[in-house]
Amino acid sequence: MAEKLRDLSQPIDVTLLDATVAAFYGTGSKEERSAADQILRDLQNNPDMWLQVVHILQNSQNLNTKFFALQVLESVIKYRWNALPGEQRDGIKNYISDVIVQARMSISLSSNEVTFRQERLYVNKLNIILVQLLSEEIFDFSRGEMTQQKIKELKSSLNSEFRLIHELCLYVLSATQRPELIRATLATLHAFLSWIPVGFIFESPLLETLLKFFPVAGYRNLTLQCLTEVAALQFGDFYNVQYVKMYTIFMMQLQAILPPETIPDAYANGSSEEQAFIQNLALFFTSFFKNHMRILEITPENRAALLLGLEYLIGISYVDDTEVFKVCLDYWNVFVLELFEAHNQMEPAAAVSMMGLQAQMVPGIVDGTGTAVQQRRQLYSGPLSKLRMLMICRMAKPEEVLIVEDENGNIVRETMKDNDVLVQYKIMRETLIYLSHLDHEDTEQQMLKKLSKQLNGEDWSWNNLNTLCWAIGSISGSMVEEQENRFLVMVIRDLLNLCEITKGKDNKAVIASNIMYVVGQYPRFLRAHWKFLKTVVNKLFEFMHEMHPGVQDMACDTFLKIVQKCKRKFVTQQVGENEPFVSELLSNLATTIADLEPHQIHTFYESVGHMIQAESDNAKRDEYLKRLMSLPNQKWAEIIGQASQSIDILKNQDVIRSVLNILQTNTSAASSLGPHFFPQISLIFLDMLTVYRCYLLRLNGRMYSELVSSTIAEGGPFASRTSFVKLLRSVKRETLKLIETFVDKAEDLPHIGKQFVPPMMDPVLGDYARNVPDARESEVLSLFATIINKYKGEMLEDVPRIFEAVFQCTLEMITKNFEDYPEHRLKFFSLLRAIGTHCFQALIQLSSQQLKLVIDSINWAFRHTERNIAETGLSLLLEILKNFQASGFQNQFYKTYFLTIEQEIFAVLTDTFHKPGFKLHVLVLQHLFCVVDGLTEPLWDATSVPYQYTDNAMFVRDYTIKLLGTSFPNMTATEVTKFVDGLLSSKHDLPSFKNHIRDFLVQSKEFSAQDNKDLYAEEAAAQRERERQRMLAIPGLIAPSELQDEMLTNARQEQYSNQVVAFGGVDC
Repeated sequence: MAEKLRDLSQPIDVTLLDATVAAFYGTGSKEERSAADQILRDLQNNPDMWLQVVHILQNSQNLNTKFFALQVLESVIKYRWNALPGEQRDGIKNYISDVIVQARMSISLSSNEVTFRQERLYVNKLNIILVQLLSEEIFDFSRGEMTQQKIKELKSSLNSEFRLIHELCLYVLSATQRPELIRATLATLHAFLSWIPVGFIFESPLLETLLKFFPVAGYRNLTLQCLTEVAALQFGDFYNVQYVKMYTIFMMQLQAILPPETIPDAYANGSSEEQAFIQNLALFFTSFFKNHMRILEITPENRAALLLGLEYLIGISYVDDTEVFKVCLDYWNVFVLELFEAHNQMEPAAAVSMMGLQAQMVPGIVDGTGTAVQQRRQLYSGPLSKLRMLMICRMAKPEEVLIVEDENGNIVRETMKDNDVLVQYKIMRETLIYLSHLDHEDTEQQMLKKLSKQLNGEDWSWNNLNTLCWAIGSISGSMVEEQENRFLVMVIRDLLNLCEITKGKDNKAVIASNIMYVVGQYPRFLRAHWKFLKTVVNKLFEFMHEMHPGVQDMACDTFLKIVQKCKRKFVTQQVGENEPFVSELLSNLATTIADLEPHQIHTFYESVGHMIQAESDNAKRDEYLKRLMSLPNQKWAEIIGQASQSIDILKNQDVIRSVLNILQTNTSAASSLGPHFFPQISLIFLDMLTVYRCYLLRLNGRMYSELVSSTIAEGGPFASRTSFVKLLRSVKRETLKLIETFVDKAEDLPHIGKQFVPPMMDPVLGDYARNVPDARESEVLSLFATIINKYKGEMLEDVPRIFEAVFQCTLEMITKNFEDYPEHRLKFFSLLRAIGTHCFQALIQLSSQQLKLVIDSINWAFRHTERNIAETGLSLLLEILKNFQASGFQNQFYKTYFLTIEQEIFAVLTDTFHKPGFKLHVLVLQHLFCVVDGLTEPLWDATSVPYQYTDNAMFVRDYTIKLLGTSFPNMTATEVTKFVDGLLSSKHDLPSFKNHIRDFLVQSKEFSAQDNKDLYAEEAAAQRERERQRMLAIPGLIAPSELQDEMLTNARQEQYSNQVVAFGGVDC
């Protein structure tokens, strides 16, 4: 019996199955029940059992057997539905639907009470199965796996099925009391509400039915999800009445469920289901307000419900959940931006059209005395004021803040940036700036009131002070200068007082962090108030002695930020001062930096370098530089002197670290002083080269640089990672970095190239060439790339020496694979690009073998999967192609390399891994197709082609068609020919040429299923630039501390003030 049932190769014996089920449910002995149980389990686990379901339902007379068959089907729907063929899925759906209809008719005709109850139970189970079937189908549609056209066709083809779905769902919701079935039905509704024909939503009892279930706790979340889907739909004004009615009833029910003032506590103390309800509320309100807010502004009753909804959303925004807050914040940003842009576009006398909105007056709001814009701002003045407080209380941490509270409540230095928090800060900052422009007075009053509560202890906490100060810093530049000055005087005064009266190191560290952040955001204020500026800088000097983690780092960073924006103030003798501040600073330099770590000292030196660079008097500037560098120069001279007495001093790792620190200090100063660092580098340059090579003298008969090389050669690759070798190599790298930094910054000093380069040839280039690969410093490549970029053609005579020293040996290092020596790769091709751009004549003088090696290396570069290397290779190739075109040697060059380059470019162009290089691929191809018209010698080999071409353009056309035909075998010859002809016809019009290639790629099989945003990178960059220009036009959106110019001219200052007045002149 058992074996016969388990054999599913033929229709199952339903009579035998009925007997087995009956035995399981108690008509047989204990042994028979156990055997029946095992048989039924085996059948359920058989993957082919579902194929017998229809046969069982049609032929079984046992209701329990039918339930068993439906359990099998239910399992298939849950776990294997999408794996079934489409015709089988359709067959099952149609069959179940027919069975339900027949069963309903049977129920209606039944006069037996027992039969009635049994059949009704069976139909309920069938309903659950059908709901699950429909749910699986709809969820499949909503996974984003189909094109929009496919979805549109699917919707159209399934319109006939919607009536069945709709009737079934309404029938279940109205007729059943079973919670499981109701929840399954609501879940199905939620899945297809976003694309159901609108008549089924608004011209049926569906919305009323959903609102009936909303107050019931067990169905509340699913119902709210359905209502959110409806709220997200847009159909013009046709269903406004229905939306208003839905919203009004919903708000009445919501007030009975959850009062708005209790939301944060309800979330904190609620169950997971209750928390999910508040999350769903956020989604409902944001969806409804984004799409239908305007229809609620018309009548007083609706406006009251609208304002109540905004109050709910503000309460939800205080919930301590990041994801919930992100949902709310996204809407608040959109809402406030809309109000701001409408206000921004108003003419002084009247309102004009609002961006993204029609300029009609809102009925019931406009009273004839004001504009629609002003009346809307007045309507929302209450929520906007509460929204300002929300942004102040929940402001995210800016990037500049280094001191944070850890999970244990301790104040520590931040070790890793949280990108999510930085994105959140950017959105909150932008939102608060719009809010500030809409009402500067309210923004200022709320911030000062909250700050006063910090001072009197009423509202004191680390988090409250942090978010307040981050908010204060975030609106920098959004006020007119007079108002900003008044506001900042009060803020900084109160923060300094708070620092004085507060006890405890952690408390003081938090306050110090906030003072530093706020003052760093307002350079315009500091430039205009010298006494405040001096007080702030001296306070930073105090913080530089504070040993609490993070305080010193932030003090040095803030000092640098302030100096960059206010540097002229420090070299000018201010009223009431005996000398410029920089002179006073240099007199106390040793004391000021006594407690700083080396990396903090380097930041400090960079800051002072900015001050000295602002001094216009050459004599004073050189004197300041001498005083600034006196401490490192004394230590340098001391080490040199000791080494002249005993070479062993150079073995000491502490001495090596001192040398490294001195070099890093010089690099920091050079980075900010630029060409004015010349007196200092001239003083140490030759000694520095000697140290680079041998630390003044030979050590045990070998030079230090040679010691590095020999140590690595003898010890293998792991020797390069020992602490001693790392330290020695750090000195070499820092020496190269210092020279490169100075050369890069040294404008208007053309003689420096010839003065500094010859002495470096042997110590630097010779050392690179002689070293083993692991001991070669990549900084050598970047240094000479910088030198050639700076001095251009003047370096032509030196290029052969550079080429000889680095080219062959570096290529051998980097072409073995795409992974080893990553730093050398990019810097090598940057050097090659500098030579190709500025010393092209040197490439022409190479032998044919050397030139081939150069072209091969460039081809290798743009085939690289590392984006920077590939783009550098493509840029270099484009430069060389253009230079050869104008060189007089174009015929020889293109005859040799044209076809190879075209083939390689098409190879990467059609490779999805190289999509980021699309712009340069297009430029290279356009150049190749254009250059053929100017070549006077044939590109083809007469011995290898079947017939002679009339010109190069015809040959290139045929060659390209054959090349692409081989690469894309799935494309017809006609399609390939059409594409190539399109390239040739559009080659003089870059936009058309680019679009033609892009369309070809997007339609190709390789690219069609991928994210092709890199093909539109230029358009995206243009959009980002337009966004930046928009932000520049709104005072404060780009913080003054981030602007490049140190000081605005009087004209720009006046323009800036006028902009602020224009944006902030009308308050709620």
